[in-house]
Amino acid sequence: MSLIFKIMPKSMWDIAVRDGEFKGAPVDLADGFIHFSAGDQVKETAAKHFAGQTDLVLIACDADAFGPAMKWETSRGGALFPHLFDTMPVDTALWVKDLPLGDDGVHQFPELSQ
Repeated sequence: MSLIFKIMPKSMWDIAVRDGEFKGAPVDLADGFIHFSAGDQVKETAAKHFAGQTDLVLIACDADAFGPAMKWETSRGGALFPHLFDTMPVDTALWVKDLPLGDDGVHQFPELSQ
């Protein structure tokens, strides 16, 4: 299993749950794919793209569950990032956990495992 992660506002996830699928955040829609991060990338993603934001959730998925719609592409610093070229059915989420800010303003991550 290749565990990957998506960070988003809880309200956006609530809409996805209602609809049965996540179609993408505005940046995903603009880029033509849903951005995910691998376990060794997700904390940097939070710091770079979600700094200071509250009411976020962290969603874990198995990259292999998306089949050929999941592509690992070169992005930040030459690293390979998981990009989903499809919508994300909510039932592909292995777990969804709150991603709170600590007193130091840094997101407090749960254990990044299944």
